[in-house]
Order: sequence, then structure tokens, then C-alpha cells
Amino acid sequence: MAIVDEINTGIKEAMKAKDKVRLEALRGIKKVLLEARTAAGAAAEVTDEQAIKLIGKLAKQGKDSASIYAQQGRPDLEKDELDQVAVFESFLPVQLTDEDLTKKVKEIIDKAGAQTMKDMGKVMGIATKELAGKADGKAISEKVRSLLQ
Repeated sequence: MAIVDEINTGIKEAMKAKDKVRLEALRGIKKVLLEARTAAGAAAEVTDEQAIKLIGKLAKQGKDSASIYAQQGRPDLEKDELDQVAVFESFLPVQLTDEDLTKKVKEIIDKAGAQTMKDMGKVMGIATKELAGKADGKAISEKVRSLLQ
């Protein structure tokens, strides 16, 4: 089942179950997917790959918002954001562990023939494509930097 169909089904189920948090999160995803579909020059349908990127972006924004709420002493709003992030993450591929990320980045460095920090751009180009959705870009960058130094 396509992610767009899963979202629509999830909205109906959340409405029946009166699950406000899940319903709000799914409606947020649907809004972003509709905006992507109706954007100028966009395809008629949003692919699963595009949907995963958009949902990943929503999850990252939610985490950032939650950390801001935590800094401002608003645990109620922080909890709401983190609950929605959990819904977003249920549609994303499983994230790589630190060990797996290290292993994958080492393989990419070997494949690219990288030796020094001058090769970081080349490695990052390959790594971000291969690890898209499986690891955060910031985590990839930090791992590449530590392995090339």
C-alpha cells in the first residue's frame, strides 16, 4: 500500500478511535503531501520516496520544536511534539544504529577512495544518497568527518 493511502486510512482509523494526537499528525502529513502534489511543476502523484523525505523533514522539525519547548520550560508542548514525531517516524525506514552507520560510512569511504578531509564532499555526496532516510544528515556528516581525520 502506498504511503498516501496509508495516511488516508490512518486518518479514518484515528477519527474512529478519537485519537487526537495521531489524527493531528496524520493530517499534518496529508497537508504537506497535498502541497507537494499541487506545487508548480510537480507530478500528479507523490511517490513513496518523496513522501518519506517530506515526512522525515516533518519529524526533524518536530524534534527541533520539542527541544525549543524543553529549553523554554514547556513540557506539555514538548510532549505533544514528541508524540507527533512518533507518528511521523512510524512511516519512516528504521534508522541505522551508530555501529551500522560507522560500517556503512567506512564502506563508502573505501569505495570513493577517500583519504583526507579534502575528499569529504565526494564522500558526503555518495553517503547522503545511499543513506537517505536511514540516518540523519548531521549524523552522517559527523561520522564522515571523524573517520576522515
